[in-house]
Amino acid sequence: MQIRILRLLCIIFVLILFGCAKEAEEPHGVMSKSALVEQEKTDSHKPLNNKHLEIKDRRIIKSGNIEFQTTSLSKTRSLINEAIRKYNGYISSEDEYTYTDRIQQHIVIRVPAEHFDFLIADITKGVKKFDRKHIEARDVTEEFLDISLRLKIKKETESRYRQILTRASTVKDILAIENQIGKIRAEIESIEGRLKYLENRVGYSTLTITFYETVSAPVGFAHKFKLGLKNGWNNFVWFLVGIVNIWPFLLLGLIGIIIINQYRKRRRIKNI
Repeated sequence: MQIRILRLLCIIFVLILFGCAKEAEEPHGVMSKSALVEQEKTDSHKPLNNKHLEIKDRRIIKSGNIEFQTTSLSKTRSLINEAIRKYNGYISSEDEYTYTDRIQQHIVIRVPAEHFDFLIADITKGVKKFDRKHIEARDVTEEFLDISLRLKIKKETESRYRQILTRASTVKDILAIENQIGKIRAEIESIEGRLKYLENRVGYSTLTITFYETVSAPVGFAHKFKLGLKNGWNNFVWFLVGIVNIWPFLLLGLIGIIIINQYRKRRRIKNI
């Protein structure tokens, strides 16, 4: 009886040792290739829940578009330049247009978000009437958190693939895993690009300013004569452009006229 008990204990001991050795061969925390693929699919399609993410501050994109008339373009432009320097902004683009009754300037300014309201107040000081004034504050906090969470999931998936790559034993498996890593890396770079764009728009607000000064339009004979010459020249240029565009048809028409004239001459000679 005691011998049987000893044999049973030996068998149990051997089974325990075999199980421990098998666990040592397969490290914890590293998925198999098939399990990793299924996990990636699950991570890519499961809904993102941002409730566990702490919102320390809201992500707001501020922008504005204002248009007004001024009595002096130079003074208004000096005022704008001074405000830009004061609030550490910069000019993203600028244009100037000259019409018969006005001279107009169009400026796009980027300024740190915390100075946006102060910049508008300084620039529009003394403006009594706006042709257009539109200020917008768009909350992108949810989008920012969604993108951040997606980026975290993609990086974790990439890390798991790299762990499996170190254990791959065949060229086929290595190429397949590297292909998946390349796809995930491209997605990560795309998400990071979108995240940087949002951070830039949140950090720097955009203000578009259009201001103009009215001028008296000349109506004398000299002006009309000059305008007529200008219009005549423009029409002549467009006439030349039109001819250039249809030169193959003109050439075919000329050849056709020559052939018809030759045919008529031959008929006249035969009739004689």
